[in-house]
Amino acid sequence: MPIEIDTSESAPWKLRYRAWTVASAAVASNEPSRGIAVTNSSGVHQVYAWDVKSGVLSQLTFVPSGKIAASLNPDGTYVYYLDDQQGNEIGHLVRIPYGGGESEDVTPDMDPYALAAVAFSRDGTHLAFTAASRKGHQTYLMELGPDGALSEARPLFHTGRLMRGLYLSNDGSVAVFGLTERSKSTDINLAAVDTATGARINELYDADASVTAARFSRIAGDVRILGATTASGVRRPVIWDTRSGERTDLAFDDVEGEMIPVDWSDDGERLLLMQVNNAVQRLATYDLASEYLVWLDHPSGMISSAHFAEAAEIYAHMNDSTTPSRVIALDDASGAERRMLLKGGESPGGTQCRSITYPSTEGAEIQAWLATPLGDGPFPTIVNIHGGPTAATFDMFSPVVEAWLDHGFACLSINYRGSTTFGHEFETCIRGRLGQWEVDDLAGAYDWLIQNEIAIPDQVFLLGGSYGGYLTLLGLGMRPELWAGGMAMVAIADWKLMYEDQAEPLRQYQVALFGGTPEELPEQHERSSPITYVEQVRAPLQVIQGANDTRCPARQLEAYEERMRELGKELELHWFDAGHGSHAIEQAIEHQQWRLEFASRVLASRD
Repeated sequence: MPIEIDTSESAPWKLRYRAWTVASAAVASNEPSRGIAVTNSSGVHQVYAWDVKSGVLSQLTFVPSGKIAASLNPDGTYVYYLDDQQGNEIGHLVRIPYGGGESEDVTPDMDPYALAAVAFSRDGTHLAFTAASRKGHQTYLMELGPDGALSEARPLFHTGRLMRGLYLSNDGSVAVFGLTERSKSTDINLAAVDTATGARINELYDADASVTAARFSRIAGDVRILGATTASGVRRPVIWDTRSGERTDLAFDDVEGEMIPVDWSDDGERLLLMQVNNAVQRLATYDLASEYLVWLDHPSGMISSAHFAEAAEIYAHMNDSTTPSRVIALDDASGAERRMLLKGGESPGGTQCRSITYPSTEGAEIQAWLATPLGDGPFPTIVNIHGGPTAATFDMFSPVVEAWLDHGFACLSINYRGSTTFGHEFETCIRGRLGQWEVDDLAGAYDWLIQNEIAIPDQVFLLGGSYGGYLTLLGLGMRPELWAGGMAMVAIADWKLMYEDQAEPLRQYQVALFGGTPEELPEQHERSSPITYVEQVRAPLQVIQGANDTRCPARQLEAYEERMRELGKELELHWFDAGHGSHAIEQAIEHQQWRLEFASRVLASRD
């Protein structure tokens, strides 16, 4: 039977959407009273100057489609971001004074590009950025004068393959790049480059593993960088001297799950680390001299970012399934919360979710977060699929999930194979055969929901955005007998057309995931494309797609739509005038109402 949708302005699900949130926050490394935050307090995500002591926010960007990424230079005088066209993520790096004013184009003479990375030297003398185009990833270096003057952008480093990370040493003399040249996949090796000459100094590489960087030492003249390697099968910290090549691996053999490096103290004596075990995060500090690990007893939930701060504190950006995002100060010895630094608007509380695991094919164990509405089950149910695939779902506050719970649906948010923080093999096993294991994991979720009497068998829906939208389309085609319907946002439908149209960073990411281009590996790309399985789709499908999206471009979805129409399949398609997702509150509410109405119509048709 159809669900009764609460469309009143006082509906709790709408109030959760309208309670503005802190999407991200950062503090200037050399001027800790200054920070920046991305919030949607204006109704659209924008960048704000953040007075850390008072908590006062001052809006800096006024972009109609929203702005969700920016960088603050070390002395807190300028904010840098990509100026693009209506969310298409192609444009120029610009900067705006911390106190507000007109933006300044940093590269006025360059052709538009995708901005792959931005980095500053801690002493504030150098800026590096990576511009991606059809010519590959080109990194430029600029000198910064004491008055903010910018030198001409000087080419520093180029690669034709996927680049994953850019870091500058304290004095800007060394740049470290995360490259995929050795693996020709998503596995990363680190290369250190002398910024004066452009010559490679050293390389850090582990066979059949990924080595990533986190942060250079903050000590003047110290060119060691803190990173992580998956050589043991899970992430473990490594300290690498970029000039001598010496490395120090920190094994933590008695720690379950992954141990991820987060920050390095100003004096270089301690590390801030994060354990992630079965999608549960926990911070710890580690004394390098005594080799003493201290676990911190901090609030539970998802930790988006954390760093050492002044006055023996750690600033952490957190949220959980019951509480929206906020930035809090923790005692760096105990983890106890000292005070609130920044929080969003007041919101109705969320529902406590619980972690479950279920079996999938090939002996895989899949972790997921289950939330159920009031009352006795079974319920109509949403299988919620995160994007990426290199991402993960944690115990987090979600207006999307809560909207379904408010209307009587259960929701299972899964960490399918390909998700991060579950070990190197779990993350990389999907390479070369995208979608195959993941759809098995969707089917395993369905079986678990039915066996445990959570879901009504013919009322289980797939829901996801980006790669999650891709798996929604693919799941409907590969396992059509399971699903009542699917709802996808900014989805992938045809990998071949994707490759032809998407921005360069995503093109190279696709090549790394498949192990080659569509021309080199046509069968693999066809086997992994939802458009291949259109004839098998039985359930109704709703897609909400961004017209200016360069990650999941329009043409490939249009080709999927045309094929669905030819075969008489039920497809409801909505286009919106933005890029890879909506950053406007009212638009997000509209999209959620479309999804609720779609699900209600599907359920009504089953009576």
